[in-house]
Amino acid sequence: MLDSTENQLKYCLYARKSSESDERQAMSIDSQLAEMRALAENEGLNIVCELQESHSAKDSGQRPVYNKLLEGLRNEEYNAVLTWAPDRLSRNAGDLGSVVDLMDQKKLLHIRTFSQTFTNNPNEKFLLMILCSQAKLENDNKSINVKRGIRSKCEMGWRPGVAPLGYMNRAFGGVNDIIPDPERADLIREAFNKAGNEGYSGRKVKAWLDKEGLTNRSGKPISLSQILVILSTPFYYGKFQYPEGPDQPWYQGAHKPLISKELYDLVQQTRGVNKGVWGSKTFAFRGLMSCGRCGADITAQEKFKKLKSGEYKRHVYYNCTRRKDPNCKEKYINQTNLCILLQEFIEVNHKKIKISDKLRARVEKHYYMTQSFMDHYKVEKDLSKPIVEYSRYVLSKGTEGEMLALNNGIQTKLKIKNGELKFMTK
Repeated sequence: MLDSTENQLKYCLYARKSSESDERQAMSIDSQLAEMRALAENEGLNIVCELQESHSAKDSGQRPVYNKLLEGLRNEEYNAVLTWAPDRLSRNAGDLGSVVDLMDQKKLLHIRTFSQTFTNNPNEKFLLMILCSQAKLENDNKSINVKRGIRSKCEMGWRPGVAPLGYMNRAFGGVNDIIPDPERADLIREAFNKAGNEGYSGRKVKAWLDKEGLTNRSGKPISLSQILVILSTPFYYGKFQYPEGPDQPWYQGAHKPLISKELYDLVQQTRGVNKGVWGSKTFAFRGLMSCGRCGADITAQEKFKKLKSGEYKRHVYYNCTRRKDPNCKEKYINQTNLCILLQEFIEVNHKKIKISDKLRARVEKHYYMTQSFMDHYKVEKDLSKPIVEYSRYVLSKGTEGEMLALNNGIQTKLKIKNGELKFMTK
């Protein structure tokens, strides 16, 4: 083991800079290196390696280069550290413990900073621990103060961060507030109106907004996913949650709402059978067939018609995505007519249609239950074609889930052209 005489010390020069706000006043890495190299030259210190990184020291064991520094000390590649200040080494209890432990093992014999030295001396180790603990205390206090400030801002009604599209951040008199964006607010308001009162789907809202020229702050048309987020954001009617998540508090915003709470609720009610994220819908026969004209996929969309009773009736339509041919002429077909078309196709072609084992089990279960019912009530009916009987039941009386199961169980690829179903040919 090397003894602690100065000319036998081998130094690792370690420089660190964090981009986080609590260390913005710290010297840059280049400045640290320049100052410590000059110090080493003046004092004749033997630097055997240099390590540098840009990483916060708040959390223990998270700095890859710092971990490499400790490993080099354990392997006796060097036995001293040259760094700008104690807080470059540690701002948390875990990393401080690693440093002190290496000093106790006599593998770290000397720490040299710009203004201080620390050796394996009880008083100097104690001072090192105080300085690093003070850095941790500053971190903890800043975190508490920042959270307190954010909470106070929320309680005043001002949402932290960048305002949602349709609003803009404004600073005046030392106060940041959020005001409607004169270029976008009216379009966002009308998007809610079309989604709620006119039953527009997310894709139709996007098409309308693209036509109106709405763009994000980068000047690009907003995506469908951005539209779905907008239409499910309570901020537009005046409330917000910060931070977002379960059991997080809600705040009444001080900003001007773009829409009413009633319109927001109406949009959420017209999301379809799936009550998840706005726009996440279940369509029973999506993926069943392709377009027989251009070969593109067949997609689905829903529309809602407001009844005199105030309730909404859901209508589902299937149409070509037109991704292969934007001018494809294949017309849409509603789900009711598609069920009739599919039933007729199964009745004629049931022997050629391949189905999954899971669907076959459903067919057989339905067959035996139907047969038992008929035997009990002495009803005569032809059950020689179980898949035909099962599909007839599902397509006329089945639930959305049963229709989806039928779709998933049909393994033969189909296409639709001129409103007729056909087998997909290779």
